[in-house]
Amino acid sequence: MPRVLELTVTAWDLVPFARDCAGVEAPYRWDRARREQLRAELDAAFFHLYGLTRADVAWVLESFPIVRKNDERQHGRAVTFERVLDEFDAMATAIRRGVAFASPLRPAAGDASMRHRP
Repeated sequence: MPRVLELTVTAWDLVPFARDCAGVEAPYRWDRARREQLRAELDAAFFHLYGLTRADVAWVLESFPIVRKNDERQHGRAVTFERVLDEFDAMATAIRRGVAFASPLRPAAGDASMRHRP
């Protein structure tokens, strides 16, 4: 829920929705790097929920050639795919070890410090 809210509640007109969901009283600031990480974590989590293997995930990601093309133009490589696979691997390791996934985001997803002032 914190990841979804941080990605979606980026304007004041969405605050009533966020308030109903989690008591959020202000929209989140737009931070491109954070948003990329949040999306990668959610994508990886959904792939795990659907029971996909790493090879399956790679195959699905390759079905988005425009994402690859844009990444390669901007970064010289498919950074979006790499990030999703990295998070998928980190989650797989956590699952295998029986521990909670630890996001590299600081502050954590949904943290109030990432919101605009009310």
